[in-house]
Amino acid sequence: MPGAHQAPACYDALSARLVERAEFRACFTSGFSISAARLGLPDVGLISYGEMIDQGRLMTEAVSIPVIGDADNGYGNCMNVKRTVKGFINAGFAGIILEDQVSPKACGHTQGRKVVSREEAIMHIKAAVDARNESGSDIVIVARTDSRQAVSLNEALWRVRAFADAGADVLFIDALASREEMKAFCAIAPGVPKMANMLEGGGKTPILSPVELEEIGYKIIAYPLSLIGVSMRAMEDALIAIRGGRIPPPSSLPTFEEIKNTLGFNHYYEEDKRYAVTPAQPLYGTGYDNYTSEPNSPGDSRSRAKKTQEPVIDILPQLYDIGSSDSRGPSTGMWSRTLRLKITGRDGIQKIDARIPAGFLEGMTRIIPGLAGANIMERLRNAPVDTDNPQNGQILLDFEDAMGDRIQVFIA
Repeated sequence: MPGAHQAPACYDALSARLVERAEFRACFTSGFSISAARLGLPDVGLISYGEMIDQGRLMTEAVSIPVIGDADNGYGNCMNVKRTVKGFINAGFAGIILEDQVSPKACGHTQGRKVVSREEAIMHIKAAVDARNESGSDIVIVARTDSRQAVSLNEALWRVRAFADAGADVLFIDALASREEMKAFCAIAPGVPKMANMLEGGGKTPILSPVELEEIGYKIIAYPLSLIGVSMRAMEDALIAIRGGRIPPPSSLPTFEEIKNTLGFNHYYEEDKRYAVTPAQPLYGTGYDNYTSEPNSPGDSRSRAKKTQEPVIDILPQLYDIGSSDSRGPSTGMWSRTLRLKITGRDGIQKIDARIPAGFLEGMTRIIPGLAGANIMERLRNAPVDTDNPQNGQILLDFEDAMGDRIQVFIA
């Protein structure tokens, strides 16, 4: 494709989505920016392979444009490089940048950079190519050298030529110091695209326009700090305003509707309508008509007559009378009352329907935690015992436990 292609560097799913909305054809991930945004730490080799993969996957899933991932130095030897390449493929990256620094690495335009030997650097690129071929992928391998500042320009030119021979798809020398050095780089391996890194705010490489870079011979232009830099400044300005009792001015703050539109709220609502369903009917009625002694209407009575009645199981049929020789102390009165315990699963299948002595619930609370704290004993203590007018079918408790089972207790 003709022309030099600009690709801002992003650091999370939102910044990647903004790049796509701005109609760029691709974006980079920046190890510098991800380390800053995710860890709040400098880009000095502290962020791990797993963290970069995790952050990158969120970004590739958020956009449809190609995302080229910063893989630092591959996180180890050649076998680590192969694992890294395969991990980036699985995370959805369209490209991967691999550099030749030693561990721990340093930021490209800062002090303290050191590079591995020529042989090891070349083997890393060969390992990356092998990993791509083994995966059946077309991921683009961007081979970067930091040897311009660590050693010399001649060393950097030698290495990128060797990287091209090893199978790299794009070549990148970081921190070139002049327009002349940039021209010398673009003259190496003419058939392999070159990448320029326009470090905003004061790096070692001259900041040139896309037209100028294309004339020199570059095909890809990365802007590593624009998004993280303006985000930091905007947040600082907003915090100053808030601390002063104000909110950020309208010119620096999108409206709530604009924020929602950027994040896809309206698209979500429209798509959600496609899957609208009729609200489910309640599984149970609102009252307890099935257990009252009087029907609400003749129709209700006929309806109930048609229902199949499940047998009620009697548990511990021998009840203890108040004051008998088998008295159980303060709870003796509980054992003289009979309750009906009914448990229905959330799937509508009846699990238990049994008559039990009221005192038996003291043990049942250990089996059915949902009964704990129901204070059913207190209710029974306060309920008068009237043998002439038994309250058959009167509901005492009706609730759902943590598992979704419906538990009902009636005075039998």
